[in-house]
Amino acid sequence: MMRIIRSSTVWLLAPTVMLAFLQGMAQAEDHAYPQTIAVLQELHAKEIMAHHRYQLFSEAALREGHPNIAHLFAALAYSESVHARQFRRILQELHAAVPEVSLTGIRARTTRENLKYATNVELAEIDREYPAYLERIEAEHHEEAQKYIRYAWSAERQHRDLIKQIQSGTGMFFRLLIKRFKTEEHRYFVNRNCGATVTELPRERCPICHQPVSTYIEIPRPVETR
Repeated sequence: MMRIIRSSTVWLLAPTVMLAFLQGMAQAEDHAYPQTIAVLQELHAKEIMAHHRYQLFSEAALREGHPNIAHLFAALAYSESVHARQFRRILQELHAAVPEVSLTGIRARTTRENLKYATNVELAEIDREYPAYLERIEAEHHEEAQKYIRYAWSAERQHRDLIKQIQSGTGMFFRLLIKRFKTEEHRYFVNRNCGATVTELPRERCPICHQPVSTYIEIPRPVETR
């Protein structure tokens, strides 16, 4: 039986009824953001797969004797994990499912092929895909989701810029490219809030999420383990 306890002007529900009430509120919230939830689930899966793919690319580059390219891929992998974590957080706040992501079909090839994939497939469509995602969720007005999708879009543009310099070098000039990368060492910093990926720390605040510079972490150079 439902028991309602009245105390002055405040109505208190018995614990079992309160639990059902909260669950109903959670379900109502889910129904209020169906497109937002669907987009976040899609993006979370894509970021998980991108994180895993870049990790494999980093390991492959290291095995082939390209530590600087391995370092770049490690930075990209960490950034993708930041995006995945934020999308997962918002889904959990919406009491929405976070589907499991299969990684079994993801493989790394040679570093030359991996660079081509990163530029021509992974990052080629971001300026078409992200506006489409934002358009899908616009009517639901979930500001947190919109904000972090925009953050991810800006960070992905940084990723594209970081590897754009080597896109033209994946053909007949690949050996010259590798030689140059072996002599040019970079430092990579990733913002733990938005995934911004830079080679130099901003002076005060992140250019994407405007959080303090203390929210950045430096990505260590990968070391091959035998």
